[in-house]
Amino acid sequence: MGLFRRKPRPGTLRRADSDDVAHLAAWAASRRGVEAYVEPRTAVTDTTVAFVAHDGEWTRRRVEDERAAAELGKRLGIPVYDVHATGYPPRMREWTRLRAEAEKAARRGPEPA
Repeated sequence: MGLFRRKPRPGTLRRADSDDVAHLAAWAASRRGVEAYVEPRTAVTDTTVAFVAHDGEWTRRRVEDERAAAELGKRLGIPVYDVHATGYPPRMREWTRLRAEAEKAARRGPEPA
């Protein structure tokens, strides 16, 4: 069936699907202290939600709309925030910074003894 499925044209928005929601639910179940930050639709992206764990690790996926994000948060028992009202938590930026530094160090290889 998927063999003849049309690919989206460049510039078209990909909608949220069950794989997106399944990823978020599994991700939240495998981490502590998860919070959701809803990112409203823009001209180039659909509504998304960023899940942020206690240590700042995060993931982002599409959701149908803000209401769907709130319902998902309620179902998973996690708080949901409007990113425009709260901003992102500092631990998210710190985790991203540390990860980028670790990847850069890994590309350089081990330090000479």
